[in-house]
Amino acid sequence: MFALKIVADRKIESADIAAPKEPRDDEVQVQIRAVALNHIDVWGWRGMAFANRKSGLIPGAEAAGEIVSVGNRVPELRKGQIVALYGAQTCGTCQPCFEGRDNFCENEKEIYGFHVDGFFREVLNIPARLVVPAPEGIGTIAAALSPITFGTSEHMLFDNAKLKSGETVLIHAGGSGIGSAAIQLAKAAGAIVITTVGNDNKVQKAFDLGADHVINYKSQRFESAARRLTKKKGVDVVFEHVGPSTWKGSLFCLKKGGRLVTCGSTTGVTAETNLNILYQQQLRLIGSFGCTKKNVHQVMVKMAQGIVNPVIDTTISVSQVEQSLKRLEDRLVFGKIVVVL
Repeated sequence: MFALKIVADRKIESADIAAPKEPRDDEVQVQIRAVALNHIDVWGWRGMAFANRKSGLIPGAEAAGEIVSVGNRVPELRKGQIVALYGAQTCGTCQPCFEGRDNFCENEKEIYGFHVDGFFREVLNIPARLVVPAPEGIGTIAAALSPITFGTSEHMLFDNAKLKSGETVLIHAGGSGIGSAAIQLAKAAGAIVITTVGNDNKVQKAFDLGADHVINYKSQRFESAARRLTKKKGVDVVFEHVGPSTWKGSLFCLKKGGRLVTCGSTTGVTAETNLNILYQQQLRLIGSFGCTKKNVHQVMVKMAQGIVNPVIDTTISVSQVEQSLKRLEDRLVFGKIVVVL
């Protein structure tokens, strides 16, 4: 059976692996149809994954496929269903899992594609509780963007930042996967959307997604532009996932009582915070990691209803993964790169 493996820093090769056995009673067997590339795959490709395997790590943290076999105790799922795959091995039994707060699992084991083998393979067995059925009309490419790309954005904007209609949100890196998803989700909720992009070629694309204002952060200071656009009041919410290079300016953009929600740090892990601004402006800083299975379902429903749409930069074959990870690392994409298996 085919799989992709990270065999050395910045080196991926095809490999033959053993086919899985029949699924256990509480599992389903899924034929992988689409894998979406994310920065976590770039980190693994760079050699930053926490797995230490001489045999190489199978990457892939965000995917969807078709059920080909169902365990004996999984009456709610059926062969032929398209499903999105939840990317963390949660326990399903602790209090947060019981309450539907999957990303707060007290016994979370590993992240697929980073700590343990991920989804870049033909077929895998996975606990049935970690798959989310796609609504009618949603194909595997759209479903593949729901566990991280849209699910993370949904969780950040609404579960954590509590974004409301009429509020103003600054979304960093509007050309990224989660940035392009967040623009659509925020606009559909009635927010005023300001977004940043890294070159002029991405400006009109961001407007086409629904952004009200687009700032090229390479040619102007985004914090000054954001304050000017809000008549110096500042924004209600900052959607942050860049890290040190934007952190200071993001805090400066917020209005009194504003909320900053962050899910990532692609430019580093340490940023300086002006504590005077933090407490005098009564700001709220919110960390956000992943999403819940409910979020995955919610965003697929929104896709099915046409409220949001996947933004696809390119669809590629497995032979193009390495060069595509380089494009993602260099921020030469708008939307998502999806590998079709």
